[in-house]
Amino acid sequence: MKQTILVTGGTGFIGSHTTVELQQAGYEVVIIDNLSNSNANVIDGIEKITGIRPAFEQVDCCDFEALENVFKKYPKIEGIIHFAASKAVGESVEKPLLYYRNNLTSLINLLELMPKYDVKGIIFSSSCTVYGQPSQENLPVTENAPIQKAMSPYGNTKQINEEIIQDYIHSGAKIKSIILRYFNPIGAHPSALIGELPNGVPMNLIPFVTQTAMGIREQLKIFGNDYNTPDKTCIRDYIYVVDLAKAHVKAMERVLDIPECEAVEIFNIGTGKGLSTLEVVEGFEKATGVKVNWTYAPRREGDIEQVWGNVDKANKVLGWKAETPTEEVLKTAWRWQQKLREDGIQ
Repeated sequence: MKQTILVTGGTGFIGSHTTVELQQAGYEVVIIDNLSNSNANVIDGIEKITGIRPAFEQVDCCDFEALENVFKKYPKIEGIIHFAASKAVGESVEKPLLYYRNNLTSLINLLELMPKYDVKGIIFSSSCTVYGQPSQENLPVTENAPIQKAMSPYGNTKQINEEIIQDYIHSGAKIKSIILRYFNPIGAHPSALIGELPNGVPMNLIPFVTQTAMGIREQLKIFGNDYNTPDKTCIRDYIYVVDLAKAHVKAMERVLDIPECEAVEIFNIGTGKGLSTLEVVEGFEKATGVKVNWTYAPRREGDIEQVWGNVDKANKVLGWKAETPTEEVLKTAWRWQQKLREDGIQ
């Protein structure tokens, strides 16, 4: 049996898929989540896929005492994957203090408890938002590209948290960390037992596409058709959530089992290629045979024109690669939406 891993925010979109991959790689998993943006029923989906029910504690990472009690209850935790955070860009602009409190305090509490309970490593869920809008000569963006001023409090919390981790380890803390800067996670588990379930109106493209295709939303708006890109819509690097989850397993193996790896390492996690918003919508229609009612709308404040990642470092050092074709990824998203309808959820 491999080590015990604590997954914060483990009932969320990426957290649940990562829990599945960890269990299938032989790790014991303890999930903590305050269920502010997810549902405990996700645990049932994880169990159906893997045959193993992960331990679950409903805990807010900002509650230091409750968090410490988790480490007391599960003394064999050796690694942490930290997903728990507020994550909506627009909401962060409206409620900056909520974002700074949630996203900074939760990490600080975990870091403080790690040496006390002999936890060796933490994988931090960061974001390509730290790059802002890279200049043309920096595309595809590498891990060495300049960090730009964040365009939202959410993005700023990712930058600050990266700095907190580096400062803490530099101070002599006996822990290791891998920071994963993801691009845009999409899709759902091929079993359609877990997937992305946004509360209210989706903030991300794919759930809005699938909900519009299902008739839940009347029309999809593509924000901006006057960008300096081939089809005039924004370009992003869309990564399959299962491929992304597997990157966390590789990162955890590296942190826990390779003594010579550096104390802090940073990796881009993406496909290495950009797709425009229009290409994604048209790709969904082609993959599923379902038409989407969409229209152009004015640009949305804070949207970056184009960003995609250079992922050579993750390919070579982690031995990880995004392998799932986009067409198949889009099919998984549609199967998940259909399953929600069957289950009477949406």
